[in-house]
Amino acid sequence: MAQITVLDQGTIDKIAAGEVIERPASVVKELLENAIDAKATAVTVEIRDGGISFIRVTDNGCGISKEDVPVAFLRHSTSKIKSVEDLFTVASLGFRGEALSSIAAVSQVELITKTAQELSGIRYQIEGGKERSIEEIGAPEGTTFLVRNLFYNTPARQKFLKTAQTEGSHVAALVEKIAMSHPDISIRFIQNNQNRLHTSGNHNLKDIIYTVFGREIAANLLPADSSQEIMQIHGFVGKPVIARSNRNFENYYINGRYIRSSLVAKAVEEAYRPFMMQHKYPFVLLHLTVEPEYLDVNVHPTKMELRFRDGERIYEIIRQTVSDALSEKELIPQVQLNRPVKEKDTPKREQEPRPEPFEVKRQADLSYRNNPVYQAVAERQPSWNAGDKNMKGEGRESAMQAERSRDRHTASRQEPTAGGSERKQEEKQLDLFEEKLLEPKSRLRHKLIGQLFDTYWLVEFSDQLYIIDQHAAHEKILYEKTMASLKNREYTSQMVNPPIILTLGSEEEVILDRYMTYLAHMGFEIEHFGGREYAVRAVPDNLFSIAKKELLIEILDSLSDDIFKENPDMIYERVAGMSCKAAVKGNSRLSSAEADHLIDQLLELENPYACPHGRPTIISMSRRELEKKFKRIV
Repeated sequence: MAQITVLDQGTIDKIAAGEVIERPASVVKELLENAIDAKATAVTVEIRDGGISFIRVTDNGCGISKEDVPVAFLRHSTSKIKSVEDLFTVASLGFRGEALSSIAAVSQVELITKTAQELSGIRYQIEGGKERSIEEIGAPEGTTFLVRNLFYNTPARQKFLKTAQTEGSHVAALVEKIAMSHPDISIRFIQNNQNRLHTSGNHNLKDIIYTVFGREIAANLLPADSSQEIMQIHGFVGKPVIARSNRNFENYYINGRYIRSSLVAKAVEEAYRPFMMQHKYPFVLLHLTVEPEYLDVNVHPTKMELRFRDGERIYEIIRQTVSDALSEKELIPQVQLNRPVKEKDTPKREQEPRPEPFEVKRQADLSYRNNPVYQAVAERQPSWNAGDKNMKGEGRESAMQAERSRDRHTASRQEPTAGGSERKQEEKQLDLFEEKLLEPKSRLRHKLIGQLFDTYWLVEFSDQLYIIDQHAAHEKILYEKTMASLKNREYTSQMVNPPIILTLGSEEEVILDRYMTYLAHMGFEIEHFGGREYAVRAVPDNLFSIAKKELLIEILDSLSDDIFKENPDMIYERVAGMSCKAAVKGNSRLSSAEADHLIDQLLELENPYACPHGRPTIISMSRRELEKKFKRIV
């Protein structure tokens, strides 16, 4: 065996640097988080060549005192903690004391800093972990880091870097995520002398979402807020119409730190499951404030992952908060018939306004009902009620439309826009007068037109055409009824004769044994039949018409996820989802009476807008859209 030796300090530092500094984005992350910990209210990040050759991070924070500057670049030097006990209550973004040491070990670093108490600033240079110079200079309060030639002394590491464009995109994504984690801080990002991002620091999270993700995302957000003893949640969840095919739009922040957490992701996705199609993932931006003693952030060198104490409780709070946010609104997708636009006749934005949510336009510090536009509209509303008896038909409708038009005009003049003049917001009909299709009081005014393609039912209501998918609607009705019966323990069993014989693999046997009690409570009667065979002698009555060997195996397969260990009640939801297989199919003719009964049942549900698989049960099309298509209006 070769002789064992102690590595020299330079090699040790480079190995340690490799644990923290993987690419230019790692450098920006550490310096940007340090700026935030320094109580900065404005930070500018500038890179060139993807950050490989040049990174500059400037902040207006508290600065570093002259005597602390050299110490700051030593390994495990930090102002965030003093002892091991502090690890369990740490609230800052950085605390390991490895960032500056690691950056300096693999690059050429220049630091310019000044505190409020000192008359002059300090300029400090360190290259490859070796101090080069320190001197006093004039400088504004705050800190500037210049990092040049990353991995210049470790060419093997440099070879693993991607192109400047790719590395720059990683930096841009990181800055955006950190900007969304701190809406109270103005963050500017400059790439190759071009402004890529600039947030105002006005505390308005929705403004930042608009800046980073654009109009479509900002127009389809629902607020999600919750306050519990151990944690508070604030942020937005996206409507299912902006779902994506990957998890890149799921953003979670815990105590101001962007993190990855399978527990949080599972809680959010479980809440979305009744609203969203399979293999689709939501847009979510949630800020979680958790008491430090419930967290272990000292899991990974980059602090991107953490562990929770009392994870089951955390999971349920998050799931319930997101579920409540999604259940608050009537989530019927609005269909628009877009006409083709000739190149020479491209309309300007002002000529073809598109609806925007009223909430995008308003300031975060103005509540909806304190808004002067709302109050003005509310004061005029009784005059319509008073005229209901005397104003009929088109005359009353014209008066209401004229009144609404004035409100839209007033709103467009009085409401502040989000994001400045470069992305001017268009006016939108306020939703103060909107009536919901599925409210019981609206039911008598539904006009059932008929069935289309033996699958879709057309309903006219309040200047809207609603299209109901009979299969998706019936799926949701069966699912909700099954869940209600399970919750209230009102289920009944149906005997199967002859019994269904299942031959299970070893993993399936483990799952069946683990959840046998829950299955029995739901109405299943299953007994061992010898070897690996099991006899199913009874099933819940709602599954009787579709009870087959394949369905029962599918139920067991669906329970293989470990998430059921944390929340066994989800077993009921999963099995209830199987009941939708008994729903009336598409291409099946129903009578008007059957369709009316289907709609009546849909009215009774808390969330009637999507089937258990996330497909919409109802979509709508406005009368205005149809009239535009037929050129009745322009």
